Amino acid sequence: MSLAGTSIADTIDVPHHCFAVGRKEGSSLKNSRTSGLGLRACNLLLAGAAVFLVAHGGSGETNPSNGRPPDLGDCQRLLVEAGNKVAFHVYADGVQIYRWNGTSWIFVAPEAVLFADIGLNGAVGFHYAGPTWESNSGSKVVAMLFDRCTADVDAIDWFLLKAVSSEGPGTFHRVTFIQRVNTTGGLAPSDPGSTVGEIARVPYSAEYFFYRRH
Repeated sequence: MSLAGTSIADTIDVPHHCFAVGRKEGSSLKNSRTSGLGLRACNLLLAGAAVFLVAHGGSGETNPSNGRPPDLGDCQRLLVEAGNKVAFHVYADGVQIYRWNGTSWIFVAPEAVLFADIGLNGAVGFHYAGPTWESNSGSKVVAMLFDRCTADVDAIDWFLLKAVSSEGPGTFHRVTFIQRVNTTGGLAPSDPGSTVGEIARVPYSAEYFFYRRH
């Protein structure tokens, strides 16, 4: 497959803010307690998308899951109700964003790139406020927290989320439930902020499993 004369933006639907993130992130990164993801995430998504297109003959979709749900261990409360099956899953690498309000760190939003495999090869989408998951094909799903479980005290909780809206056609069309599992990092800073409004971007990783009703 040749990409000559064709931009990634023309080929797949990378989130539009990635093409302007370099102009928007500069000032906010200076106030971050940890390194910002915005520009790095978009660079990874754009570069990964190009590699993924070459490797997959132009397809911007995530690879279908083998259909196996995750091992929930002691978090069986996060089981998805009968009638829904795993459609696919992705690996997220990014940050959890917090804002200091003068007395505590308040969660703002996630910001992560979604990858096709555990080696973080092939960027297939983006995860951001909503919470929203958007695929390279342009489909997206917004979900709400349904239940949670602390699997590791040193990492953010595992989640069961229920879809409230989805757009397609594409990867996230008709998604009903999402599980966030196998998390690392992402907890709010243990030290207080220096000024009200200070932003902390805390690195995290996770796996997301997406379900459809069958």
